[in-house]
Amino acid sequence: MNCRVLVALSVLLFVGSLPVSAQNQQLNVIANSQSVPGEMNIDQLRTILRGERLRWDDGVSVKIALMKTNTTIGSYTCERIYNMSTNELNKYFLAQVFQGKVKAPTFFTSKSELEDFVARTPGAIGVSQNTTLSGSEIKLVVIDGKKQL
Repeated sequence: MNCRVLVALSVLLFVGSLPVSAQNQQLNVIANSQSVPGEMNIDQLRTILRGERLRWDDGVSVKIALMKTNTTIGSYTCERIYNMSTNELNKYFLAQVFQGKVKAPTFFTSKSELEDFVARTPGAIGVSQNTTLSGSEIKLVVIDGKKQL
């Protein structure tokens, strides 16, 4: 019986030491404070992030910023927003860019790089996680009345 307790405790300690997956966390849609609306619905967001909308209402180009699909946030973005696997998303953009239909998103390996890009790039919109707003150049976009997805 002591052996079973020891094994159970070992399993709990191991599982408890694993990183929390992105599925248990929330995503934020962030945008440069110029041009990008402060609210939209999920269908509008998906249209924008698929590259189907090229310009904002004021004529500024849409620039998409995403975490690389091999990151936890990037993988969850594929699932939650695009309803695609990471491979499907990569193939989607490869085909769309090759056909000249959309411009490729800018992909990042770190959340801070993505947030810096969005802050300094007019028309930029991106998906991040646990975003702390610093400065007036960046804002959270409310999706379907929520600040987190």
